Amino acid sequence: MESLKSPRLSLPSDVAGEVIIHETAIIHPTAELGSGVEIGAFSIVGENVKIGDGTILEPRVIIEPWTTVGRDCRICSGAILGGRPQDQKFGGERSFLTLGDRNIVREYVTIHRATGEEKMTVIGHENLLMAYCHIGHNCSLGNGIMMANAVGISGHVIIEDKVVFGGMVGVHQFVRIGKLAMIGGYSKVVQDIPPFMMADGRPTKVYDLNVIGLRRSGIPSKVRSGLRQAYKLLYRSNLNFSQAVEDIETEIEPSAERDYLLEFVRDIKFGFAGRQLEHRT
Repeated sequence: MESLKSPRLSLPSDVAGEVIIHETAIIHPTAELGSGVEIGAFSIVGENVKIGDGTILEPRVIIEPWTTVGRDCRICSGAILGGRPQDQKFGGERSFLTLGDRNIVREYVTIHRATGEEKMTVIGHENLLMAYCHIGHNCSLGNGIMMANAVGISGHVIIEDKVVFGGMVGVHQFVRIGKLAMIGGYSKVVQDIPPFMMADGRPTKVYDLNVIGLRRSGIPSKVRSGLRQAYKLLYRSNLNFSQAVEDIETEIEPSAERDYLLEFVRDIKFGFAGRQLEHRT
């Protein structure tokens, strides 16, 4: 990456791989910009920011200090990345936000860096965060996540790979959402959502298996059938939680997906109010 020595810099646009910065943009001297980065009008790139090759910042984007943005991302107008966490415990300590590669961050999205010395908010690769989404401090997002407009994620939330959110969803702090889950629009998520499930409501309830998502991800038919049976035992039978887990173990052929589902739902039991990341007090 190239370290910029001037807070305002405009490089020629006709040179392949060169950094292109609009004359009204403000770039801190410590910022490092990769090859082919483009910075739009009135955008601000702060202290100790790193931006990977080929990433585009549209006009009026703000990248706050200690933020790293990966390669080939597109950050749309009005987005603010790496802002101070909305947490009364935050005392100005150095903390970080890291985004992976090929993320699309649409208009007016806000993502906060972490609370806690040297702690980090992490966004993986190839995610689509639509307009007005918010990601709180100390969150960890995987890869291939899709959030429709105005989804709000509180602090300390873990969202695993390929989760899909409808618009206007609100997620409580310390919630964990398992991979390939799907959450309906306007839902209120106050408890963990197990992997492979579809959930909806205020508060959310699991109502089906995400069969289409499983199929698109190449999960074999036999495994999908086993997960369907597991869903019915957990959510559509008269069994209590322990009985359902026992029946899943004995009746459904083992697979990586079945075993992961069992591990996830067991961990929920040991958390507080259905949130495995929040320990009982």
